[in-house]
Amino acid sequence: MELKSRKILVVGLGKSGRSVVRYLVRAGAEVTVSEMKKEKDLEPGLVQEMRTLGVTLETGSHRTDTFIRAEGIVVSPGVPLDLPPLAAAKKKGIPVKGEMDLAAELIHTPIVAVTGTNGKSTVTAFLGALLENAGHKAFVGGNLGTPLIDYAAGEGEADVAVVEVSSFQLDTMESFHPVVAILLNISPDHLDRYPNYEAYVQSKLKIFKNQASGDFAILNDDDEVLASFEPPGEVSVLRYGLKNRQHRQAFVEGKGIWAGLPGKATYYFDLEKCPLPGQHNVENMMAAALAGLTLNVEPSVIQNTMDHFPGLPHRLELAGRLREVDFYNDSKATNVDAAIRSVASFDRPILLIAGGRHKGSDYAPLVRVAKQRVKKAFLMGESKELMAKAFEGHIPFVLAEDMRDAVSKAFSMAEPHDVVLLAPACSSFDMFEDYTHRGRAFKEAVEGLAHG
Repeated sequence: MELKSRKILVVGLGKSGRSVVRYLVRAGAEVTVSEMKKEKDLEPGLVQEMRTLGVTLETGSHRTDTFIRAEGIVVSPGVPLDLPPLAAAKKKGIPVKGEMDLAAELIHTPIVAVTGTNGKSTVTAFLGALLENAGHKAFVGGNLGTPLIDYAAGEGEADVAVVEVSSFQLDTMESFHPVVAILLNISPDHLDRYPNYEAYVQSKLKIFKNQASGDFAILNDDDEVLASFEPPGEVSVLRYGLKNRQHRQAFVEGKGIWAGLPGKATYYFDLEKCPLPGQHNVENMMAAALAGLTLNVEPSVIQNTMDHFPGLPHRLELAGRLREVDFYNDSKATNVDAAIRSVASFDRPILLIAGGRHKGSDYAPLVRVAKQRVKKAFLMGESKELMAKAFEGHIPFVLAEDMRDAVSKAFSMAEPHDVVLLAPACSSFDMFEDYTHRGRAFKEAVEGLAHG
């Protein structure tokens, strides 16, 4: 996309949108921003920054005439691609890009891309730590943390860019080309955004679109969709799963995993010291081990990283222990499958805190798993009535007013060695800014119990 002196429209002023604006201004583009929020609802400092940069800021709606006057459009991940103004612009032949695709055109650093319905942040962060431990300079970001455009605009040069990629980002991918593409799993999510599950699946599979001979595709072979999927071209496919099968390059044995590249040595990685709980993290470590081997990281470094990687906040994070009751914060469990994985990580009685903004998924699969482990559920947020209908007759539940109420009620019914688990199965945007805000609220509520 030609930028200098061109009229470029940025749609959405979230984190990546802001980074795109800053880059485009430095590149000499004439920048307009279209943002659905009203100006009074934006951070005052952000509005002032846009004015200082000389950006034209349109708020409160997306105006078709603004879109069709642009010479190029960059869309933020949170913006639905079926907006009528976007359709009008595409009909006129105006190029539309996403932030990450724009960034990928500007860099020459090899990209390792990680996607999946669940686990992508953990694997992305693990690979960043792994490369650092191996003595490599790595950029770690994308959907996790720093937008890729910030790296593209900077002067630093990493050996590898490890990038978390969401389905929304993949929707606008055209030239994005990872040398290693990892797809951890696919399960129903974001069905409030996609017309059906198949559309969501096809979005995820786009991560392999531009791969070619010499590249690696790493797939969870236990996933129903991925087990039968063959990436296009002559990419080297590496599959992993819990059991040892002939075509798998990584599998579980005892308290560890075997992993190796085709035609090369296979290595055993012991997971006894790995601090990450749950079977899903065993799967994550298999994907990470294979990725590490493709990057020529020594097996001893992979083992050492597995032994000491602490995980990320708000992902099955131990938030406190009070009267022999453990409180776990899995606020990042923003969909049904993630909540199932969270619940299945414990072999002790669970008091489950769930609910938030409904994303269109069926809660029945969560109920089937939870009724074997959950003593009682505490439901909150916009979805609590929907969840209550799914839980009724299967799992005892109460409705909670807010996070503090849910935590207090759960603790009042907990017995020694029980787990109070926040695994919402929903997005956070009904009551919180994001999942991190929700996780902090949970931890603050736990701290309040301790000091109450």
